[in-house]
Amino acid sequence: MADPSSTTIALTGIKPTGSPTLGNYLGMIRPALALTERHRALYFIADYHALTTVHDGAELRRLTHELAATWLAVGLDPRTALLYRQSDVPEIFEVAWILSCFAPKGLLNRAHAYKAIVEANEEAGRASDHGVSMGLFNYPVLMAADILSFDADVVPVGLDQKQHVEIARDIADAVNATYGEVLRRPEPLVDQTTQTIPGTDGRKMSKSYGNTLPLFADAKSLTKQVMRIVTDSRRPEEPKDPEGDTLFRLYRAVAPEPDVEALRQRYLAGGVGYGEVKEDLAARLVAEFEAPRERYEELAADRARVDAILADGARRARELATPVLARLRRAVGTV
Repeated sequence: MADPSSTTIALTGIKPTGSPTLGNYLGMIRPALALTERHRALYFIADYHALTTVHDGAELRRLTHELAATWLAVGLDPRTALLYRQSDVPEIFEVAWILSCFAPKGLLNRAHAYKAIVEANEEAGRASDHGVSMGLFNYPVLMAADILSFDADVVPVGLDQKQHVEIARDIADAVNATYGEVLRRPEPLVDQTTQTIPGTDGRKMSKSYGNTLPLFADAKSLTKQVMRIVTDSRRPEEPKDPEGDTLFRLYRAVAPEPDVEALRQRYLAGGVGYGEVKEDLAARLVAEFEAPRERYEELAADRARVDAILADGARRARELATPVLARLRRAVGTV
């Protein structure tokens, strides 16, 4: 375990916009938890980011509690790492306003999410900004505040999220060019081995595609969904391409390397059926997540316990953010 007093800061956030999936865990949560071995780790629930899509207060509270319980169930130790709600740290939002005054509109115009909506609108013959809220447009600025408010050194991201860290760096550069070295420039930390977790249909696992495997489904439900994973029509005796197979890619994400290599050789040589691999994969997933699912169910039913952990995390997070905001306020002249 890293010594919090002498290590760099790693910061990870996730939006509470749906029930956690195997893709969330393998692609983001598991690699983020491993950071505690080398960094002082901060994990936050980005509930204000979720307001761009979630407009039901009760639903947002439920999803936030569910996500906090998930982090704790899969191994986050709140004694050594910080877990907090974004909305419980008001310093972030004051920092966000200051940063917005140094964020060129042209920079935000190039943000991937905004560009994708504009392109979709134009293809559909709609006004380019149809359905675009200022929350969505300013999303990268708030994300920059999430990062810069804590002097974060590294931010683990997938390739599709790397731009957000780059925007944070650009805004920090603009502030520093005006006032001197006020803000720390973060580095993106990209794990090349967990970029894309395939869903049951072969596309990237995503709630929007409806192709996910729920993280805490019971054994029967999880097995049923694994058995629905789309495969080609090759017979067991035929050789198969492991790299192009959704089932193998999921197996590789959860099985030990010797087992993965053994299955790879069976794919290449022929003699293994997809049904056999599905049964093996389902059994591994059920076994790996049985204990976390029990912990999750306990935490999901104990809101007071989870709220107390989040409150303590927010207190400790504010202790980190307060001096950063103070530096900024002194620099810009608001104190």
